[in-house]
Amino acid sequence: MIEPHTSTPTLGVARADGSHPPAPPRTAAGPARADLPVRPGTGRFLVLTGVFTCAACGLVYELELVAIASYLTGDSVTETSVVLSVMVFAMGVGSLAAKRLRRHAAAGFGAVEALLALVGGCSAMALYAVFAWGGAWAGGPRLFLVAFSLAIGLLIGAEVPLLMELIQRVRRQEAGGAVADLFAADYVGALVGGLAFPFLLLPLSGQLTGALLTGSVNAVAGAALVLGLFRRDVGRRVRWTLLVVNTVVLALLASAAALADDFERAARHAVYGGDVRVALRTDVQEVVLTGGPHRPLELFLDGRLRVSERDGRRYHEALVRPAMAGPHARVLVLGGGDGLALREVLEHPGVRRADVVEPDAGVVRLARTDPRLSALNGHAYRDPRVRVVTQDAFQWLRGARTAYDVVVADLPDPGITAGTKLYSQEFYGLVRGVLADGGRLVVHAGPVVPRPRVFWTVEATVRAAGLRTRPYRVDGRDPGSAVGAGRAPRDWGFVLASGTAPRLGLDPRAPRPRHLTPASLRADARAAERLRLPGLAASTLVHPRYTG
Repeated sequence: MIEPHTSTPTLGVARADGSHPPAPPRTAAGPARADLPVRPGTGRFLVLTGVFTCAACGLVYELELVAIASYLTGDSVTETSVVLSVMVFAMGVGSLAAKRLRRHAAAGFGAVEALLALVGGCSAMALYAVFAWGGAWAGGPRLFLVAFSLAIGLLIGAEVPLLMELIQRVRRQEAGGAVADLFAADYVGALVGGLAFPFLLLPLSGQLTGALLTGSVNAVAGAALVLGLFRRDVGRRVRWTLLVVNTVVLALLASAAALADDFERAARHAVYGGDVRVALRTDVQEVVLTGGPHRPLELFLDGRLRVSERDGRRYHEALVRPAMAGPHARVLVLGGGDGLALREVLEHPGVRRADVVEPDAGVVRLARTDPRLSALNGHAYRDPRVRVVTQDAFQWLRGARTAYDVVVADLPDPGITAGTKLYSQEFYGLVRGVLADGGRLVVHAGPVVPRPRVFWTVEATVRAAGLRTRPYRVDGRDPGSAVGAGRAPRDWGFVLASGTAPRLGLDPRAPRPRHLTPASLRADARAAERLRLPGLAASTLVHPRYTG
């Protein structure tokens, strides 16, 4: 317990001649009181306000790293684990390292905040630059993610002992009370930062500008606390140094913010090439549509290829046509907002109703209005039989009452963390509930040869939901591949399922597909069976198993 020095004279009160008494030296009993320009109560409030602001900025840096890394890789669980574990470890190291700065707490805190503002504010832009211009250096973004998590964690950890020292210099109090005050302000600041990031910064500023703005707030808060409240605790040279450093940091952050749009366009050009037709951020994801006079149309969602004019018909024929070999008056398409699976559905005679459940209205709007994409999907959304619902497929199925003859699950790759619930046993149980008697479900289950465990886990999960399956594969490129991935042909894996043993074939009344025949489908099914991995457990909401 730290006892106050009752003999210490009141500080911050001017002598008769107008001068201030010098601060007493630090003693073994604890830190000396600072010579403040305000009353101790006001000074304590200002320090806690600084703690609040710095905590909010620190959490924004953390969330921003998780968000942009998840966007670049699609694996939010792994990236969140990496950021949190590295950052918490680094905070401990930074806290220990900052013990050496306690004698110069005000100057040390000012330096730490200036550096943290620069590193944290520029981290999103740096990660995106590595992703865009890293070329074949596939591990670059993750390596930089670890480096930034380590650096930001070290600096955030260094704040705690320095702020503890400063708050004790304002007004000496029992250590437990000081820690409680410090942590209360810290946790409330973290709450505000955590809520501001998704509801304010991302919608209004985006990831790049939002991080730069946070860095600017961080720099101003740190400089104001040191150069305002504790200016008498540091020498003139230190004050001028901190002023110049923070001015340079703010200038760099402001310049980066002014150039953020140009930077994003240049990075997008490096990633997608020069034929970007549309680039927008919807409420759900980033949508980029590319294609020029001599380049095929390609649709990327959050940086991952979803549609390619080059081989999109091969994929969608393989996905839809086998499921339509039977009654198909009522068809449900889950996902597939681009309209290409819907195009294949509507080519079959006898379809009376086709419902599309797509979470991103922006993708559907693009599929309706972009001339090339609309032509590619056969202007499917103009068909009066089509009804579009903008909702998450899982949530929609929980309230669905209509029975469908065919359900087409044209969903994000199962290896993408955000889509794992759409490949769970619970999800397929909901799908089973909307299947009519003899109804069929078809699922894109990812590539078979590169990731057999993921594919056969999907098949095992469908079976666990009480459906009988018929897996098959066709040659092609994985539509969930990340931008920049090699264009070498790969395979697509599908699972056809029904309450009874499904028959793998084609509807003879439909227009003849360009790439499929009954014989090739049977050969594709035999090829898939040769790669079967037996004994795999089903994936559930609480125990997802799509790890590779």
